[in-house]
Amino acid sequence: MANSLVEKAHRIRQNLAEIQGRMAEAARRSGRLAEQVRLVAVTKYVGPVEIRLLVEAGCILLAESRPQALWTKAAALADLPVRWHLVGHLQRNKIPRTLPLVEMIQSVDSLRLIEALDQQARRLGNPIPVLLEVNISGEPAKTGLPPEELEPILVQLPRFPYVQVQGLMTLAGLEGGLERAHRDFADLRRLRDRLRPVCPEGVRLDELSMGMSGDFEAAIEEGATMVRIGTALFEGIVP
Repeated sequence: MANSLVEKAHRIRQNLAEIQGRMAEAARRSGRLAEQVRLVAVTKYVGPVEIRLLVEAGCILLAESRPQALWTKAAALADLPVRWHLVGHLQRNKIPRTLPLVEMIQSVDSLRLIEALDQQARRLGNPIPVLLEVNISGEPAKTGLPPEELEPILVQLPRFPYVQVQGLMTLAGLEGGLERAHRDFADLRRLRDRLRPVCPEGVRLDELSMGMSGDFEAAIEEGATMVRIGTALFEGIVP
């Protein structure tokens, strides 16, 4: 386990380089270029010291799953050129404090949340890019929209011009290993492709955020444009 700052910096650089190499190879297998898939570093298990080392290693696209943690870390790292995404559940009462800090919200899971985001983004004068979170595996414990609810929401999006839907996000099923992950990720890609023709003007479904530390290569092979990686980036840093 790396303990000193120098050791931590070295280990983070190693981990980042290894992940980037694996991402590039998976992109090649899917017939794409490495730069067509973005790494979103999930920082929920580390503090500002480790995050600074990651940013120094060249990774500035970061994500948190809890709004309160994002507020704290964004304040502590305000001097760095960090771009934040929220990837966890967002309650409507936390929107005003969260929205000015984030580049994207990946976990939009209801029409009520879209309406509240639109109202706050309108007050700020800045549209907010979002992804619609889909419970593609159908597991009751997971958040996210059932696939059949997406089309009715998409057709209502012109009512909310300050919410810019740019794609879909999901997590693979908890059981079934990489075979299940491949199936779930392929299902999300097919759902996206089926919905594209019914999207209102201005609504894009270009982004597919899927894949985490244990299955990001499967996600890339199935068409992910963003992978959300935390544990593998900080292996050897945190217990």
